[in-house]
Amino acid sequence: MESELLYKGKSKTIYAGDDNQTCILEYRDSATAGNGAKKAEIEGKGVLNAEISSILYQYLEKNGIETHFVKMLDATRMLVKKVDIINVEVIVRNIAAGGFSKKYGVPEGTPLKNTVMEFCLKSDEYGDPMMNESQITAIGIAAKQDLEILKNMALRINTLLSSLFDKCGIVLVDFKLEFGRHDGRIILADEISPDSCRFWDKSTGSKLDKDLFRRDLGDLAGAYREVLRRLKNVLQN
Repeated sequence: MESELLYKGKSKTIYAGDDNQTCILEYRDSATAGNGAKKAEIEGKGVLNAEISSILYQYLEKNGIETHFVKMLDATRMLVKKVDIINVEVIVRNIAAGGFSKKYGVPEGTPLKNTVMEFCLKSDEYGDPMMNESQITAIGIAAKQDLEILKNMALRINTLLSSLFDKCGIVLVDFKLEFGRHDGRIILADEISPDSCRFWDKSTGSKLDKDLFRRDLGDLAGAYREVLRRLKNVLQN
């Protein structure tokens, strides 16, 4: 019996779970950029993102960050806790890159004097516009105390992931997080993968993330495989 389709995004599909506490998150081979303006199918991408995300969720759980991860069902499908997504994306930046460099005229690769945290409305229709905290609270997306939880969790995740990837010889440049409510608690949801992070090789500066697709720079699947290989190597030793 096929699970009920709940939502189909640009690169992931969500199905109903066996109870009202869980969902099934399927990672697909689809690659998109520019809010879906650029599209392609990249063989093996779904498997790679699923495995990378599962490894990172389990690493964060062991270090005190609750996530929606329950277990892998197969190579591309993950059983997750059902959440009510908070309709704001949290972006954490350690080094200037991408949209930050374009908007503020800071050369890509410039180390930032402090960690930057941005909030964006989760909306393809409106182009994911940046929001400040007073705008978020004014239209009822989240309360002030919720935003404090998001910020504290995001900073803790940044510390944990930056340390882990440093051991992998990878610089965590920036990344996007999404959170949701489950049983009254705010937990980490969505994915953590090279689709949602910028990874640069520590020695060469070469890109190991979706910028390879965005900018037509080379072998996306090969870069994702390298990220996975290094993660496994560090966490298994």
